[in-house]
Amino acid sequence: MKRRGSALRMLAALGLLTVLAGCENSATSYMIDGSQHALILVREQKFFWDDELRQAVVVSRLPACQKRIRIHPSSTELVEMKVYAAGDALWALHQGSRWYLAGTEECRLQDWDNPGNQPPGRLIGSFVLKDGAPAFVPAPAPN
Repeated sequence: MKRRGSALRMLAALGLLTVLAGCENSATSYMIDGSQHALILVREQKFFWDDELRQAVVVSRLPACQKRIRIHPSSTELVEMKVYAAGDALWALHQGSRWYLAGTEECRLQDWDNPGNQPPGRLIGSFVLKDGAPAFVPAPAPN
């Protein structure tokens, strides 16, 4: 009888792992000046049946500051997020129809109503799906 109960618990645990396997919990970073100065995109799916993921950007310039700021959710398929240089210690992030401004001077991030919808500077790179996993891919070097 004891063996049967143990087998049932094992099957339940395997079933739970199967359910959780469909969830995404990932983080990928754009290293500005090494690991102490970065923008990090965090994506979290609480349950496999959720059709949208919670997202956050960690703005980090250690040891001065580091903050995790929630941004608008995204679909389970990663929508490319482009990163543009926007000034001294300032970056513009563009994902779908949304724009954000991230500043690493005081580790802040905010929604940005970008009039004209034009990038404020050169493209640095993008957070994309690469080989099935989120990754930061640098933009090609200008000619």
